[in-house]
Amino acid sequence: MVTALLLIIASYVIGGLPFGVWVAAARGIDIRKMGSGSTGATNVYRCVGKKEGILVMILDALKGYIPVTIAIALDHGSMTLTLPLGSVNFVLADIVPCVVGAMTMIGHSKSVFLNFGGGKSAATGLGTIIALNPAVGGLLFVIFLLTIKVIKIVSVASMTAGVADVILMALFKAPPTFIGYAAFGGLLVIMRHKSNIQRLMNGTEPRIGEKSKASPTEAEVKAIVDRVEPD
Repeated sequence: MVTALLLIIASYVIGGLPFGVWVAAARGIDIRKMGSGSTGATNVYRCVGKKEGILVMILDALKGYIPVTIAIALDHGSMTLTLPLGSVNFVLADIVPCVVGAMTMIGHSKSVFLNFGGGKSAATGLGTIIALNPAVGGLLFVIFLLTIKVIKIVSVASMTAGVADVILMALFKAPPTFIGYAAFGGLLVIMRHKSNIQRLMNGTEPRIGEKSKASPTEAEVKAIVDRVEPD
């Protein structure tokens, strides 16, 4: 129990590691003041560069994958919760890996290193799903990529994957805890995309290769100020 508690706490801290901020800072950019202000891979991709964005996506996914993989190795299904439902005892196994996954996602979106701000948790959530069920995780990534290819809007692809993860977990007959966790993760991702949903409704959500129409970048603000201010 102590080991599980320590792992859960550690997973929150690991989930909060702000790789997007650090990678952008290495290029002299404060990603929190650029584009959408998100610290995730999409904003880094748009405001810093393609390679940096892909790197952040991989690192954010590993934040989810590694803690859950360790939890699975340590748990071995020994941490269970039994719910008495009438004459039947409903046993929920693999509780710790799912809680660890949830904490990494919460840590990413509410990072202790960023005054409890952060990203959308999509990449970190994908990492946790790959650890829990590699087949489902792989299919989710394919769905994510196909949606981007067709629609060219990352937020739509992320939310589509957030819905598909529950369906796929059920189709693959995953444990009830995994299905419940997938529902939690998908809901969190969708909730974190609240501003994106508003931009989609307004027709201002940028597609791949476009800059945000909703928020000017730091460079654009500076250019406007330079034009307005007298010499």
